Amino acid sequence: MKLTFCGAAGTTTGSKHLITVNGQRILLDCGLYQGRRSEAFERNRDFPFDPAKIDVVVLSHAHIDHSGNLPHLCRRGFTGNIFATPATRDLCSIMLPDAAHIHESDINWLNRHRKNDNLPLLEASYTMADAENCMRQFVSVSYHRPMFIADGVQLTFIDAGHVLGSAQVVLDINDRETGKKSRLLFSGDIGRPNNDLLADPEPCENVDHVIMESTYGGRHHELATDSNEHICRIIRRILQQKGKLIIPSFAVERTQQLLYTLDQLRHEGCFPLIPTFVDSPLAVKATEIFRLHVDELKPNVREAAFMRNDPFGFEGLQLVRDVNESKNLNRLKGAAVIISASGMAESGRILHHLRNNVGNEQNIILFVGYCAQNTLGWKLREGQKRVNILGDEFEVHAEIEILDSFSGHADHDELLGWFDRVQGPKKNVFLVHGEPERSAALKTALDAKHTEGKVQIAVMNQAVEL
Repeated sequence: MKLTFCGAAGTTTGSKHLITVNGQRILLDCGLYQGRRSEAFERNRDFPFDPAKIDVVVLSHAHIDHSGNLPHLCRRGFTGNIFATPATRDLCSIMLPDAAHIHESDINWLNRHRKNDNLPLLEASYTMADAENCMRQFVSVSYHRPMFIADGVQLTFIDAGHVLGSAQVVLDINDRETGKKSRLLFSGDIGRPNNDLLADPEPCENVDHVIMESTYGGRHHELATDSNEHICRIIRRILQQKGKLIIPSFAVERTQQLLYTLDQLRHEGCFPLIPTFVDSPLAVKATEIFRLHVDELKPNVREAAFMRNDPFGFEGLQLVRDVNESKNLNRLKGAAVIISASGMAESGRILHHLRNNVGNEQNIILFVGYCAQNTLGWKLREGQKRVNILGDEFEVHAEIEILDSFSGHADHDELLGWFDRVQGPKKNVFLVHGEPERSAALKTALDAKHTEGKVQIAVMNQAVEL
């Protein structure tokens, strides 16, 4: 059996890990690399393998850095099954076409600049039609339902607690060539314990090999109680300043968790009524899918859904679908909260809200999750005073606030706690999905406690025999 790291090695995006065993090629995730537009296009255009020779894809969850290059993979010749949980499949049905639309828009943006520089024009790697077509290859598999997906390879999904439908991938492998039987665990993205909406990540036993995310290695999140008071203080300040609170937020899970928290805090009287807008058609659709899969949410959320109408709605909340409604928010007077995608501020309607509000010192921009290096969100989080938004440069006068307690990723201590609950020899541990310093910090901590196995940081295009 051979394992090759084809993405999310040395960075947090573009998750792709290839397993070759018994003459079969199994791809874990097929995500988009996210970063500078030109660099992202180059990285996402080319696969380090022949897509037509991939036999099976196993998808951990619906986030675009794990799923977003599936339409391209299928367009380039992949015809096999894409195994995912039912909720992941439903989320992908809205997220992949949306990502394709963004990709086509990005190509048009790049081509305008390339035309001015007399450079050859680029062609989109895939289209919205490709995204819709690839959905036909999805096969839904619920948690704890073992299924053989290839010769000698049995798949079981267990809950990762990261986003609706997110899974840890358990592969029980019988290597025909060597006669070895082993269990490989791919963490996907590990959620935080005590999430408001989702169950805690499940433990796994008898694990021989681990592919483990390391996004927040060496970093710690705020406590939930502290973050709730922090949000209340920010909203009360916005009301006093008559400014806008702009929240870049991932359309899936982060937005729903925010709405649930704001609903709870508003219900408790933590802050007075304030006009609140979710300006993301994708987030609106995703919220409907959360309602469809309410049985996968925590009991208190299910109870709220049935007993108190809507756990994702409160007085003063407006869901914005139409583009003209979105434009009208630019002329809005007085205090308001605007939640818009994307969370890394790389695409979507959030760019227009930042463009119109980043220069006003009465406004606050609140980041509630991870931003990959070189994204606009990362630049604002890092305190850069001048940023480029949709081709123009703007001075940053709005206040920047960061609240990582809403992150869907486990922090350093929570990652270590998850690792402790994984039982078995764990002979090989490969750290992926982390910037170099984050993976290094987690490796140091794991080395100190896991002396019986080998912990290593995955390297892009590295192949290892297991």
